[in-house]
Amino acid sequence: MHLIKLNAIDSTNSYLRKLSSDAELVDYTVVSAKYQTNGRGQMGTVWNSESSKNLTVSVFKDVSKLYLEHPFYISMATSLALIKTLQSFSIPKLSIKWPNDILSEDKKICGILIENVIKQNRLRASIIGVGLNVNQTDFEGLPKAASLKLLLGNTFNVEEVLYTLIKYLKYYFMFLRKEEYYLIKREYESFLFRKNKPSTFKDIEGVSFSGIIKNVSSSGSLQVLIEDDIIKDFDFKELTLLY
Repeated sequence: MHLIKLNAIDSTNSYLRKLSSDAELVDYTVVSAKYQTNGRGQMGTVWNSESSKNLTVSVFKDVSKLYLEHPFYISMATSLALIKTLQSFSIPKLSIKWPNDILSEDKKICGILIENVIKQNRLRASIIGVGLNVNQTDFEGLPKAASLKLLLGNTFNVEEVLYTLIKYLKYYFMFLRKEEYYLIKREYESFLFRKNKPSTFKDIEGVSFSGIIKNVSSSGSLQVLIEDDIIKDFDFKELTLLY
């Protein structure tokens, strides 16, 4: 692992993406920042984080030699690496809120933003951005946010959390290298938040409806059992889980 430490940056993902376009990077090159002025989440959301209290990193992962069925397996492997990391620090009742928010009970503690690098119509690399709430305790206006410190009462070593995460990223990407996709998918689905429980959703037009999360497809669609025993696939832009 090659680690680049920054005090402040607009976005570690943007920084690492530019770095990868300017030079050949070592696999698992990591950019870590004490503070991000413009941290980004899924679908253009903003990730707010207090300086020096959380893990805000981006990881360069060379995927040019992986024969991926679908890019979503990168997201599944990353989500599982975070679950395993958090389990090693005794964080309780972990789940994955589709597609890749990490929850403890129903509190969000981590978000993931994956940006793929495509050259000559081939997937070459992934920039894996992780925002993990570690020692921050004030989340004004965010009632569903939590941190490791809020959950357990301890102050954590952020760098130790980072090194543990890299260890488990390598572990789960080993399964992708072996093309053991079913193992990744099966374990990912076992952690799906509200799987097999009646839930309320909102569609892209703002209409609420009831359904039961069953699984995900290999391409990353959420498979929801709706009325008349129909299982419908939803893209992550088409559906919001209300909880």
